[in-house]
Amino acid sequence: MTDVLERTVREEWGRLVALLLAQFRRVDLVEDAMGDAVEAAARRWPQDGVPDNPSAWLLTAARRRLLDRLRAEETARRGAPDLAREAGHREEGARAMADPGDLVEDDLLRLVLMCAHPALAPEAASALTLRLVMGVPTPDVARLFLVPEATMAARITRAKKKIVGAAIPFGVPDASVLPERLDTVAQVAYLAFTAGYAPGTGPDLLRAETSGEAIRLVRVVLGVRPDEPVLVALLALTLLQHSRRDARVHDGRLVLLPDQDRGRWHHDEIAEALGLLEHPGLTGPITVLAASYTLQARIAAEHARAARPEDTRWDHVVALYDTLLAVAPSPAARLARAVAVAEAQGPASGIAALEGVEIPASHRVAAVRAELLARDGDAVAARAAYDQAIAACRNDVELAHLRARRAALD
Repeated sequence: MTDVLERTVREEWGRLVALLLAQFRRVDLVEDAMGDAVEAAARRWPQDGVPDNPSAWLLTAARRRLLDRLRAEETARRGAPDLAREAGHREEGARAMADPGDLVEDDLLRLVLMCAHPALAPEAASALTLRLVMGVPTPDVARLFLVPEATMAARITRAKKKIVGAAIPFGVPDASVLPERLDTVAQVAYLAFTAGYAPGTGPDLLRAETSGEAIRLVRVVLGVRPDEPVLVALLALTLLQHSRRDARVHDGRLVLLPDQDRGRWHHDEIAEALGLLEHPGLTGPITVLAASYTLQARIAAEHARAARPEDTRWDHVVALYDTLLAVAPSPAARLARAVAVAEAQGPASGIAALEGVEIPASHRVAAVRAELLARDGDAVAARAAYDQAIAACRNDVELAHLRARRAALD
């Protein structure tokens, strides 16, 4: 029962939100209505049984909740029958608007383009899209942007209010708006992929459906804007990372990259990604965002090309991270570089490379420091670092891994 509801929410959230927004144009109410519908399903389905069409049940429940809210708002100046009739007209109008051939037909991309309106700052648009369209939990969105959860919740709320207050239209956009919103759409797809590939909270080490949907979004946009360097690079990067999904967990336990069964990697996806990295559009002048994705993809390609862990060219990986940090510096890239330095030059060098690296509300810096301290023979400091990482970790699989590593020191 719970599995059906969770799967439906995970797979259908974006499409249902798109349908509700096309009908009601009230971004401030849609997410709450969907939340109420999911809550109602959690109560009703165990008693009444799972409906034949779970997503349709959720859509109907959310629509009823929205109509109730709108009726309450508009009772003073119009009757409920008029409101219901207007909602029906809106839905018919949305369907009629979708007929011309130059309009975006993909529900997910359409909704992302709506949220990426230039009146919103790119970070606010990305955060709103992750929460509203992809259904990424607010704590995970906050972790992706390296800010506290309360800060991110307030940012998303402000973005919704700005959309309502500024009367930003949530009509169905045509493909002509894509160039000016391309970077925001790419960033949303990248962050959505990251939210699925390394969720910060919950019982799952990865949410392959979320990452897969992000890859599908990249493919859809690339179909509209073929040969766009930022999209070519992003597709290569996400395919390389996604190709390892089946090898990252075994019997519910985290499997680190050196210990993964490389036979379980999806080598067709690796081959496609390596081919994309040969695209001529990536050899000329490109934007900073495209360069960042290209460098990250080339780093992932170093791992993909290595038949065995010991074949990895760690000196090349370090050099690529040095270039990435020059192009697009970030704490996450510095952390990953420290891991590569430890592999190339030893744990002491890796520990030195970690100096000054901080990622708010994340356990990863402490976890890496603990591992390197343990390798360097400092068990006391390693235990303290593991304790710090364990206290900050919110993902069940990673938490079990950290506890096991700490216990091994004892």
